[in-house]
Amino acid sequence: MSARLLAVAVGGRGLVDPSEPVFFADDEAVVRGAAAFETVRVRRGHAVLLARHVERLGRSALSLRLPPPEGAAALAEQAVEAAATEEGALRLFHTGRTLVATVSELPEGLEGLRRRGIALVTIPSHGAGLLTGVKATSYAANMAAVAEAERRGADDALFLGAGETVLEATTANIWWREDDVLSTPALSTGVLPGVTRAAVSGLAREAGYRVREGVFTLPVLLRAEEAFTSSAVREIMPVIAVDGRELPRGPAAPRLQELLEEVDA
Repeated sequence: MSARLLAVAVGGRGLVDPSEPVFFADDEAVVRGAAAFETVRVRRGHAVLLARHVERLGRSALSLRLPPPEGAAALAEQAVEAAATEEGALRLFHTGRTLVATVSELPEGLEGLRRRGIALVTIPSHGAGLLTGVKATSYAANMAAVAEAERRGADDALFLGAGETVLEATTANIWWREDDVLSTPALSTGVLPGVTRAAVSGLAREAGYRVREGVFTLPVLLRAEEAFTSSAVREIMPVIAVDGRELPRGPAAPRLQELLEEVDA
């Protein structure tokens, strides 16, 4: 079940009733799934790292040949203010014809899931092709991967490229630790340039970790001392198993979650 919508704002119209339709049925972006979007964590009543998300929304729009999402930041702030919630999830959708900001409640059970940790299963990636690095609404393949992971008794899927190259989870970047080194796949592998990924990279260095980006294979991940994913809403999620092989818990994930919770802008 989707989280309850708290507020919806539409470019050129302002706040609307959350139950009111806001996209046109003949919008090419809706029909063909070529809209750009962003998901942003709301904490303490503010959209976290909003400027970076809006910047990436603009880059995605350019790649999709959509006009710039003018006024996205102001629309987002209007929706967050109207939602009047301390914690939530802000989403920005830009179809080229319509710009929409929504705020919903957080998914249930996030903290329980963080305490438990998540299990991943590996699935071959077919690649994003010309949409590499673009945050587009064409997520059907990712959602099918989640369904397959759940069918196999896991929480999420981890995409692998040629030669068992580790890429990313369906909606998150992957990290792992060996001693004081935190590794994550380089953007050159085609993974999404996560806004939270970039924030975690900076926070990790501040916490005394060395950050290494590169091309890594699955056996490298499987011998790690701990692993975790990073994303805007779930934030840091410890990974406790990959393909049924258990991974240990460690200090980096909880420490980085603490630091991430202190980030506002």
